[in-house]
Amino acid sequence: MSAQERLTDALYGLGWSTVKKLPEPVAVRLGRAVADLAWKRRGKGVQRLESNYARVVPDAGPERLAELSRAGMRSYLRYWMESFRLPAWSAERIRDGFDLHDGHHLIDGIASDRGVVLALPHMGNWDLAGAWVTTRLKTPFTTVAERLRPETLYDRFVAYREGLGMEVLPHNGGTAFATLARRLRDGGLVCLVAERDLSASGVEVDFFGDRTRMPAGPALLAQQTGALLLPVTLWYDDSPVMRGRVHPPIEVPETGTRAEKTSVMTQALADAFATGIADHPEDWHMLQRLWLADLEPRPSDGDLA
Repeated sequence: MSAQERLTDALYGLGWSTVKKLPEPVAVRLGRAVADLAWKRRGKGVQRLESNYARVVPDAGPERLAELSRAGMRSYLRYWMESFRLPAWSAERIRDGFDLHDGHHLIDGIASDRGVVLALPHMGNWDLAGAWVTTRLKTPFTTVAERLRPETLYDRFVAYREGLGMEVLPHNGGTAFATLARRLRDGGLVCLVAERDLSASGVEVDFFGDRTRMPAGPALLAQQTGALLLPVTLWYDDSPVMRGRVHPPIEVPETGTRAEKTSVMTQALADAFATGIADHPEDWHMLQRLWLADLEPRPSDGDLA
């Protein structure tokens, strides 16, 4: 393990061991202070976040984009402060900490026993939404976690999410997909963060007027198992409660090849994500390159990551 990896692991460990013990108002103030400091430094992540917001809000001028990126960093740090503290939250705090609109799509889907795939973008706090599902709806679910370096950091994230009632599978291709499919055929629930897959296996979609790639997994799982595919978007307001919306189900097209059906369904997923992100852009935490046009550095971009 390199020195940088040891430092990264230690910092996350400090967050889960120390931040969760802070009184909530102190944690809120700390998160906002860290966010404002990072925003003022205008590192690569902040610049990329602002660049991404420029696509989401194309008529925004420099002042508006700066406001959005500052609000976006505050939202992002709120996610981290909540995540570090979630293991110490009571069941009541978790139940009261999330308000879900149009939740009947999810509740009816769970009751149908056909299996449900929930697909989310990187908005709000998806871990809190997951903890709400296991606590309020008393429904366990399975998700996938990307392997992180160092391995001890990956282990921390797995332990954290398993402590919230989730089954966590490593992102290792076919093995994870097969397990997810089994869970769905048994009538289970699968939750996937699903708006970024820049690998060759990603499905090209139109997203805010330009092309990107999103994972094929949610659409393929729905096709192969008959599970319901539901997009979900999350956002914050000025209260301690996170908000969310379950969008209408994405149906499997009646005709076409598997690839054609996957393309249509993934585009519908992208459209649902875009609706939620356009309504609450500051709660979309995309500090990385997303659009294909941004993958090759442009002279004006420098070496943004």
